[in-house]
Amino acid sequence: MAATIITTDDLYEFKIELLEDLKALLSKETENRTRKWLKSPEVRELLGISHGTLQNLRINGTLPYSKVGGVLYYDYQDIIKVIENSKIHNKIKTKGL
Repeated sequence: MAATIITTDDLYEFKIELLEDLKALLSKETENRTRKWLKSPEVRELLGISHGTLQNLRINGTLPYSKVGGVLYYDYQDIIKVIENSKIHNKIKTKGL
């Protein structure tokens, strides 16, 4: 196994690339937060859910949506409300305390 030497220049280049990647991710997240309406693929990516799960959220009325010309739109604030309303507060019971 050959040894690889990392120089200060290599670390600097890595830092620059990492910062650029982080900026891109943050700007994408900020863009989603500033837009009022999101399409289905954006909602699935935001929530990390499948097409079927998103469909179930629509069918059972958990997530409101609007349909214009065959395209489904979701209000960003409604998505946030669904997440906040789904919070689970577990109470841990300990013995002897």
